Amino acid sequence: MTPVTDRVAAVDWDGVHAELDAVGAASTGPLLSAPEAAAIAALYDDAARFRSTVDMGRYRFGQGEYRYFGTPYPAVVADLKRALYPRLVPIARDWWSKLGRDAPWPDSLDEWLRRCHAAGQRKSTAILLKYGPGDWNALHRDLYGEMVFPLQVVVNLSAPGVDHTGGEFLLYEQRPRAQSRGTAMLIPHGHGLVFTTRDRPVPSRRGWSAAPVRHGVSTVLSGTRFSLGLVFHDAA
Repeated sequence: MTPVTDRVAAVDWDGVHAELDAVGAASTGPLLSAPEAAAIAALYDDAARFRSTVDMGRYRFGQGEYRYFGTPYPAVVADLKRALYPRLVPIARDWWSKLGRDAPWPDSLDEWLRRCHAAGQRKSTAILLKYGPGDWNALHRDLYGEMVFPLQVVVNLSAPGVDHTGGEFLLYEQRPRAQSRGTAMLIPHGHGLVFTTRDRPVPSRRGWSAAPVRHGVSTVLSGTRFSLGLVFHDAA
């Protein structure tokens, strides 16, 4: 067990499941220490660590920049993904059962990624995002192909109110036959947030319906905000 896997094991996963069922996002509490968070953020300028860089303004995704880690991942990033996946699989299977869908996710992250690769999704998807003043991220979904894991995790590598102001995490849910709901959250330094990748089950008159969900980041007002995005399927 590493410190990261210990922290993941200490999360109240029943509480996370309940909060995800209620609002589509849930805090994990601390996943990274301050030195670990700083060490990951410091990798941003080491281009050799990344397979690609995306200028959000160029593609009308918002304003700012992010980079996809190449493989092998830094050890702490790999540890986080491997520790989180088996905790999220039961929630994913429960959701798909409610929606009457087949749940394709095996117990092992490595086996799931092998299936992604067999389907042509072979590109790494762990993301390091950097926002400065005026930067923001448009509402979107990180799908990348037919093979999709319905939950993902973002970890704030910066301290809100100290390293940056603004930059709230945004969740936008289209509810069946109802007004859409928006949620804004400030994620504490080193803490994780589990949230919906594509859609999630919500109660309806006919049982359960799939509510589409998108996420983004509000405008950073000052300072610099780094975050680590962990997607549990690879990209085509």
